[in-house]
Amino acid sequence: MSSDVIDGLQLVLRVLLALVFIGAGITHFRPAVQRTMAAMIPPRLRRSGLASPVNLVLFTGVCEIAGALGLLYPPTMVVAAGALVIFLAAVFPANAYAARHPKRFGRVAIPFVPRLIAQLVLMALIIVAVL
Repeated sequence: MSSDVIDGLQLVLRVLLALVFIGAGITHFRPAVQRTMAAMIPPRLRRSGLASPVNLVLFTGVCEIAGALGLLYPPTMVVAAGALVIFLAAVFPANAYAARHPKRFGRVAIPFVPRLIAQLVLMALIIVAVL
């Protein structure tokens, strides 16, 4: 494949990833989603004040949107990709906690192994989109 084709495919992938992260980030500002996501934060990581679960959910929403926009702006796309990969690793404990409590979280509680695989695939796609 020519480098133009690869560049075009990477651009399409970055746009798709940006849409996914913007969409996911926006949901963090919906009250019902906030409550669910805040409840997913493992008890040992819960704090009060500025680092409260709801504030963390809002912060992660901002991070997702900022990372998505960063993927679309060439001077920041590599840094944004790195930040999104770190972000996905940082939020994984909440997903793992939800996986261990399927009765409490319902369909949000994706089983651990499929969720881990999906998270790793998403990380890989982010890296492929910028390299």
